[in-house]
Amino acid sequence: MAKSDIKNRNDIEILVNTFYEKVKKDSMIGFMFSHVDWVKHLPVMYDFWDNVLFHTGNYSGNPMAKHMMANSRNPMNAGHFDHWIKLFFETVDELYSGKNTELLKERAKNIATIMLLKIMGNHN
Repeated sequence: MAKSDIKNRNDIEILVNTFYEKVKKDSMIGFMFSHVDWVKHLPVMYDFWDNVLFHTGNYSGNPMAKHMMANSRNPMNAGHFDHWIKLFFETVDELYSGKNTELLKERAKNIATIMLLKIMGNHN
């Protein structure tokens, strides 16, 4: 059966929930999320990715500041970011296929690259 494209917030919610279920169990990056209050975090992630893909304007956070704080708790490296992207892409591709799907992956990769560069730059 052909997969459909990401069409709306409901599709984003399915993606985010599926992805973070994998992350929680992941041996390489799961520990970085052990402190997360998922009841609060997941709706923020729905808003974030919904805004990234559909420009809804319903996200008003500072993801860079959050990741800098997370980095101070558990230092991140390029391998962590690469692994996050690998898991994210795998999850997206398992669930969806199409123009929005590819656009979301491109934007996720760009966001991760910028965060990595800023976090690594902060160490110098």
